[in-house]
Amino acid sequence: MVRNEWAYLVNGEFRKDGEPLEVRSCIDNSVVATTFRPPDSVVEQSVEAAINAFQSTQRIPTFERAEVLRKMAAGVEERREELVRMLALEAGKPVKAGRVEVDRCVFNLRIASEEIQRIEHELFPLDLVPAAKQRWGAVRRFPIGAVLAITPFNFPLNLVAHKIAPALGVGNTVVQKPASQTPVCSLLLAEIAHQSGVRAGALNVLPCLSSQAEKLACDERFQLLTFTGSSEVGWRLKSKAGRKRVTLELGGNAGVIVHSDCDVADSARRCTIGGFTHSGQSCIAVQRIFVHRPVLEPFTAALVDRVQSLGIGDPLDEETDVGPMISISEAERVELWVQEAVQGGARILTGGKREGPIYYPTVLTNTRPDMRVNCNEIFGPVVTVEGYDSFSDALAAVNDSSYGLQAGLFTSDNRRIFQAFERLEVGGVVANDVPTFRVDHMPYGGVKESGTGREGARYAIEEMTERKILVLNLE
Repeated sequence: MVRNEWAYLVNGEFRKDGEPLEVRSCIDNSVVATTFRPPDSVVEQSVEAAINAFQSTQRIPTFERAEVLRKMAAGVEERREELVRMLALEAGKPVKAGRVEVDRCVFNLRIASEEIQRIEHELFPLDLVPAAKQRWGAVRRFPIGAVLAITPFNFPLNLVAHKIAPALGVGNTVVQKPASQTPVCSLLLAEIAHQSGVRAGALNVLPCLSSQAEKLACDERFQLLTFTGSSEVGWRLKSKAGRKRVTLELGGNAGVIVHSDCDVADSARRCTIGGFTHSGQSCIAVQRIFVHRPVLEPFTAALVDRVQSLGIGDPLDEETDVGPMISISEAERVELWVQEAVQGGARILTGGKREGPIYYPTVLTNTRPDMRVNCNEIFGPVVTVEGYDSFSDALAAVNDSSYGLQAGLFTSDNRRIFQAFERLEVGGVVANDVPTFRVDHMPYGGVKESGTGREGARYAIEEMTERKILVLNLE
């Protein structure tokens, strides 16, 4: 029997106060689940619960916190197919991609349990000056307190784990606001956390209104705001966040350079995966492809051929590669941007049509940098392909963007790889693969409009802890 009603978690209790929130299928708009919008009074209770719980969570020994995270990983693994199905129903994510996300979540929880056991502390002499004779310094990292985590719809399980696993792992407490379109995966993960021994008040999950979340972002009782979502919303929240720390994982229009000395067929294969997985609804999805002119024609032909072979349709179908976008309105937006580009002289090589919430995988050429399909984050199944003459031109083209999350480069020349590493204005350069590549323990984040701070358990732990020094006078 499919469960269709989900409570939210506040102070160790699952509650159903407030107005019902219907979660609808991306395919046919049918109701797939119901949860509840917490009233303001309950939102306030969640903050108080997190503040109060921190008095005990900061003193939980490391082995106990690590064990809770391991139990959570086992719980996610046990409910793998349930989570995969929910990812398809509420996020429109094809089941093949859903299984990858669940497995990444398991890895994230496990790596966080390991990283908290190897946090580096320091002991060093201070006697570099006469006044510090026989004095030593001991530096230790401490949890900072209550964390506000706001998570997006596109990875409604794994990007939640990226925030709550390191936070809980170091002894912080969390109030999490999931995306309104995809709250159920967060609530399911909250159940797993509760069953794994997370203390009452340490994790609170609220499918609240954006206006309520914005008030929380202004609340000085939180020590950290960690947000993943659009650049517009993220920077606005940062401007209102006051003195708290802020980490932002925001948008991108990721560029890829394909040089003539690479394996053209493989680069086309990887660009197809990077551009169209989950309908391109990823901030590091391939969007702008710059191809060395000697191989522009064979690369483009190989890319179009691979894109046309993608399976399109129901996300619950095992053969589907590209499912619906998160809503019809988002598919209509992508359709409008492509139409604008065509009216401005762009040419559609494949795709360029919409059926309800499904926008067909699309390859454009003859575009200009100022077109929205290039200069904005399209966040849909569309890539543009343009030629370049010199490698310096390609680097400049990738940098000609207000975003700077990750970039990809295909070449067999190590000198070009290091030149790109030095010159590209991004948080990460991926050599001989697409910018969509991410292993969850690596430092991940961007520059410019793409955000500030880094995720990946080890690096998130740095953001979520405070160094404190103890000075020892042994004289």
